Amino acid sequence: QVQLVESGGGLVQAGGSLRLSCAASGRTFSFYDMGWFRRTPGQEREFVAAISRSGDSIYYADSVKGRFTISRDNAKNTVYLQMNSLKPEDTAVYYCAAPAPLRGFGLTEYEYRSWGQGTQVTVSS
Repeated sequence: QVQLVESGGGLVQAGGSLRLSCAASGRTFSFYDMGWFRRTPGQEREFVAAISRSGDSIYYADSVKGRFTISRDNAKNTVYLQMNSLKPEDTAVYYCAAPAPLRGFGLTEYEYRSWGQGTQVTVSS
């Protein structure tokens, strides 16, 4: 399995921005579609965004569309989540995830095999 490590979380005021990074190692990164999820206490992980191996297919949850941007740099083995116009309801632990190699991304956590440890994002009002 690919190993994933997120970074870039923190505390930000409403309306602010953060950029999350997810560094992959252990396998050929370009074999993996990638996804971002988030979880608040007591809830299941919620799909946020996903990107295909080549980057030409991208999908966003309605709740973040127009505010968040997912991208990847296969040369750096990294996927990013640029988060703008943050709202208090975006507060969560954010996770990057990968499905099995060469499989397309899905919209549920059950379709992903590898997960990072998560990074906390807190948006104050």
